Amino acid sequence: MQVNEELTVKIEKLSNLGYGIAKHDGMVIFVENSCPGDTVKIKISKANKNYSNAKVIEIIEPSPHRIEPFCAMQKVCGACQLQFIDYDYQLELKRQIVEDAMRTIGNLDLEIKKPVPSPEQKEYRHKIQYPISQTKVSKRMLAGYYKPGTHEIVNIKHCPIQPKICDNIIDFIRDKSQEFGITGYNEKKHSGDLRHVVIRISATNDKCLVTLVVNATKSFEKLKNFAQCIFDNFKEVIGVCANYNSKRTNVILSSKTECLCGKDFVKERILEKTFKIGPNTFFQVNPKSAENIFKYVKEHIKNNFENPLLLDAYAGVTSFGICVADVCKKVVSVEENKDSVVLASEIIKNNDIKNIEIHNMDAAKYFQKEKRKFDVVILDPPRKGCTKESLDEAARLCKGQIIYVSCNPATLARDLKYLTTEKGCIVNSVQPFDMFCHTYHIENVAIISVSSQN
Repeated sequence: MQVNEELTVKIEKLSNLGYGIAKHDGMVIFVENSCPGDTVKIKISKANKNYSNAKVIEIIEPSPHRIEPFCAMQKVCGACQLQFIDYDYQLELKRQIVEDAMRTIGNLDLEIKKPVPSPEQKEYRHKIQYPISQTKVSKRMLAGYYKPGTHEIVNIKHCPIQPKICDNIIDFIRDKSQEFGITGYNEKKHSGDLRHVVIRISATNDKCLVTLVVNATKSFEKLKNFAQCIFDNFKEVIGVCANYNSKRTNVILSSKTECLCGKDFVKERILEKTFKIGPNTFFQVNPKSAENIFKYVKEHIKNNFENPLLLDAYAGVTSFGICVADVCKKVVSVEENKDSVVLASEIIKNNDIKNIEIHNMDAAKYFQKEKRKFDVVILDPPRKGCTKESLDEAARLCKGQIIYVSCNPATLARDLKYLTTEKGCIVNSVQPFDMFCHTYHIENVAIISVSSQN
């Protein structure tokens, strides 16, 4: 198989990264923008020894699940890989992705239920992070997402998966920045002022927190004036912050943030608890779908334990601990990020919660020093999953169940395999939740019973 070779193939299934999978003469081909059931003419874009990549050049016979995407930028932008597939079938494909991961990586024969759908399929994304650049000749400001596989910005004027106010704020920043002498970032030269714009929108009251990520170490006059202008022109904007990131890095936000005007947080209401979310706070981008997850975990604990002692590891702002505290005897929260711990303490106080104990330290190190046994351990690690050492300690400290929340089916399956084969645990269930509609991403909650021998 060679680059630019053209073939006609039938798409059999979807890969865990959202590519259609076809086979030709025993070779696996990953096909962009294709749906299981499609018969397509493709052109090979990359040929390897064991697989090839391809692009669709003609849809000969479309899958019955193929639809017209509601966003004109779907193919160009790359953020919503599955938007051309009807939503109900998207959920089925995601269920299959989870089931395949559990079987092939986790060696687990589990029946995976249909994902709990997102309450909203449009305007669900309540946090956006747009890179900013500037054209060479006209000096026009560009803001949007990177074209897949590149650092070329797709200039997005309207994105239907985020609230309309985001489009308006970004348009304003694009149009007004030059009036204030604010330049766009040049990644190759590491020059220019504005690197990213990050907007957090409350699903509770529609207030917005705007963060300007700048290529600087401290504030400057034109930045302050520009921030004030944004604040003054939008009643929805509750505050404008500056994040100072002067390093050559792909990391969007540095640890140094300053509020230039207004407030440095928005409020979100989840399961009758009020959360404060700042520029650097990790909080789910789809609050209504997140609430479904919190409710599911809370109901499980309530129905299976009586006044449990609970450990909330990798806790962030202790979202899980706060949401389940009123069905627990005590919650012990562990989080490495100091800013998150400070904010969590404030949230706990504001919600008048008395039974949460917070530790500001690395979860693995905390596990090693803790002597208490917990009825429930909640693990909500980053996308890379847990280390073996953390899983060892979590199993040692738990005398009941581990509730493992994951946004990556592959690393979840890997960690579940370790817990079952090395620690004698039993995986009771894995329930997917659709947090990121129209993408291949899928959130999961695994319920794991711990062996009494640990």
